[in-house]
Amino acid sequence: MDLVGACTAFVHVSDRGSFTHGAAAAHIPQPVASRRIAALEKHLGAPLFDRTGRHPTLTQFGHAVLPAARRLIELAHTLEHDAATARLAPLRIAVPTTCTTHDLAHLTAHARHHDLNLDPHPAPPAQRTHLLHTHQVRAALVCAPPDQAHWTAPLGLATHEPPRAPITYLETLRNGRTDTTPRRRVWIQPEDDTPHIRDPLTRTGHALGLHPTQITLAGSLTTATAEVLTNDDLLLCTPDQAESLDLHWRPIGEIQPTRDHTAIGEHAHTLHTHLHTHIARCLGART
Repeated sequence: MDLVGACTAFVHVSDRGSFTHGAAAAHIPQPVASRRIAALEKHLGAPLFDRTGRHPTLTQFGHAVLPAARRLIELAHTLEHDAATARLAPLRIAVPTTCTTHDLAHLTAHARHHDLNLDPHPAPPAQRTHLLHTHQVRAALVCAPPDQAHWTAPLGLATHEPPRAPITYLETLRNGRTDTTPRRRVWIQPEDDTPHIRDPLTRTGHALGLHPTQITLAGSLTTATAEVLTNDDLLLCTPDQAESLDLHWRPIGEIQPTRDHTAIGEHAHTLHTHLHTHIARCLGART
C-alpha cells in the first residue's frame, strides 16, 4: 500500500473533520481518500475514525498514531526536497583539455534536460584519473582501449599548408641519405600518449626507416601546434581538432589509429547513454 498517501489522507481528514474536505485538501477524490484510510486501518490493525456520528471523529487509537503519521509526511516532504536539491548539485566531471568551451557549454545545457547540473573540468589524461580517485570529481572521461571505448575518433596528420595528396604516408617523411633538409616530425599530443596509439605509430615509423626523433611526444597541444605552424611538422589529431586549429587534416596511409574514450565513476551509465551524442561532439568522435 501507499503508506505516505494513506497517512496524508488520514491527517487531512482528521484536521478538517470531514472526508470530503479532507480529500479536497489532499487533492484526491473523496472515494480515494476513504479507500486509503480503510487500507491504513487494515494495515495498522485498528479503526482510526468513529464513523457513527455526522462527522468522523478520531478513535483513541487514531489519536495515538496521528503524531507519527504527521512525522512520516514531513519526512516524505524532506526526502523530496533533499532529492531535488541533490539533483541540482553540480556533477563535476573531468574531461579532456581538447574539448572546446563551445562544445562543453552545449553538453552542459543538454545535461540539464536529464536533471544533471554538469560541471566539466578540463584536465590532462593522468590527472583526470587522479581527480576521480581523490573524489575531486564524480566522473571522468578517460582514454580506453578500442574494445572498451564508448567514443572513437579517427586520428590523422594535420599540417599548416594544405597537403597535395588526400592521404599522408609516413614513408614520405623519410629523408634520403644525401638530403640535408630538416627532418619533419610527427607530434603526439598528451591526450594520445597511450600504448594503443603511440606504440603502433612508433613501430610503423621504425619499420619505414624514420629517425627516432621524427615521432615525438609534445608537452602540450599548444607546443605541438606551435611546432606545426613554425616548421613543416605534422600534428597527430582528429579532424575536428585540425579544423579548430586552422590546420589541414589527412588520414595516415599505413595505419588507422583512433582516439578512444569511456566514462568512469558516478553517473557513467548516464554519460554513456543520455549524453552520448553530445560527449561525442566534445571528443570529436563519430556517432
